[in-house]
Amino acid sequence: MVPTIRHPLFDPTHPARREALLEGTGVAPQHDSPGEGTAESTAAAVEKVVLVDDCGEPIGVADKATVHAARTPRHLAFSCYGFDRAGRLLVTRRADDKLTFPGVWTNTCCGHPAPGESPADAATRRLDFELGLQVTDMRMVLPDFSYRASDGRIEENEFCPVLTCIVSGEPTPRPDEVGLTQWWSWDRFLDAAADPDSGLSPWARLQAPLLDAALYR
Repeated sequence: MVPTIRHPLFDPTHPARREALLEGTGVAPQHDSPGEGTAESTAAAVEKVVLVDDCGEPIGVADKATVHAARTPRHLAFSCYGFDRAGRLLVTRRADDKLTFPGVWTNTCCGHPAPGESPADAATRRLDFELGLQVTDMRMVLPDFSYRASDGRIEENEFCPVLTCIVSGEPTPRPDEVGLTQWWSWDRFLDAAADPDSGLSPWARLQAPLLDAALYR
């Protein structure tokens, strides 16, 4: 079990904390805006993440911009692995100006469900927003995955269900989200996850053997 850290956002009086729980709030899922300039900045500024306890149960929501720091409260996220019909995995290199783990190779898409939004719906939304991809056969594979990792500046502390899906066509990545994309065989991805010098994200390293056991063994 991933231990809970005591972070200011766990204080319900903290100005960045929103004491709206998932159940009964009536909060609609957020939508990404592909606009530029002010519209895009505004969309990013109001993005919310769901704070969770040790068991992944929601305890509140907070502004995404206030959550990620050197000590980050545990929050809900997702990781998605998109495969083509030939079984190749689409891997992405995070944009160099990303707040957390910039320039790191990782799985197809990561993100945070909005309050009231399922991980599957969030993954579908972000795959379209970040990569211009439409997906089918979205499946939850590792519903209870959690991890903590730091790049030396910013810590990730996430209850992070892992999904897979089928993607069609070639990606059209947003440069502020994704620097590069490549199609890899599953064996190549497993080799990268096992190689400490591969530059693969820490969450992908942890997820790879678990996914391999769930999907292929």
